[in-house]
Amino acid sequence: MSADPSDIPVVILCGGMGTRLREASEKLPKPLVDIGGRPILWHIMKTYGEHGFRRFVLALGYKSDLIKQYFLGYHHLTSDFTLRLARPDAPVFHTTSGNEDWEITFVETGLTTATAARLRRLTPHLDAERFALTYGDGIGDVDLTAGLAHHLAQGRLGTLTGVHPSSRYGEMRVEDATVLEFNEKPTLADGWVNGGFFVFEREFIDKYVDDDPGVMLESTPLQQLARDRELSVYEHEGFWMGMDTFRDWTELNSLWDSGRAPWKTWED
Repeated sequence: MSADPSDIPVVILCGGMGTRLREASEKLPKPLVDIGGRPILWHIMKTYGEHGFRRFVLALGYKSDLIKQYFLGYHHLTSDFTLRLARPDAPVFHTTSGNEDWEITFVETGLTTATAARLRRLTPHLDAERFALTYGDGIGDVDLTAGLAHHLAQGRLGTLTGVHPSSRYGEMRVEDATVLEFNEKPTLADGWVNGGFFVFEREFIDKYVDDDPGVMLESTPLQQLARDRELSVYEHEGFWMGMDTFRDWTELNSLWDSGRAPWKTWED
């Protein structure tokens, strides 16, 4: 069994309100909150694009119009150009920024719809035998090529990327009763949490997902898939972080501004 990532639709759940990120997202949907001047959604799509994925299906909800407007004006927002206001000419672009070979489908899935129903409402646009899925607020240096290969080798209906969670509490390295250093967000070596970056066979939706607007993907569908032994895990040992709070947003921007963003695997 093989699969070309350029043919696999990538579903990105973009409907959340980001209430715990209000300082940065009060006027924006969470996927448009920026890291280094670009929305976190763009960073996620660039990560997939680096591994050959190019077809994206965005499950929209809260302030969906702003997400649509961002991409409708994408070339103008990301490029240098000259505009002659005295003549009705089209802009003359001077850079190739904004020329990613992406095909993006925008789907309204409801304002308060839970994640499973959002996925179900996308089914007319999932025209391949399998699809990828992720959240619009988590990034990492995940090897998506290896994750897809793992999914194909396991032969199950679904694969999720497991990541090690970070501790809420700072960790000290101590030697001879002396503090040597602080690690503000240590990664816990034991245990795994769901980091998103899924791959599913198309039949997963038909067998496990209905249109009940209150059902979360992470509850009934994935729980049942796990009980049926049809959910494998691709173990990611590298960087992963969810942008859930203002503190997370600040940390991600600090990494980007310092040139140490682990998830940036693409060339400028």
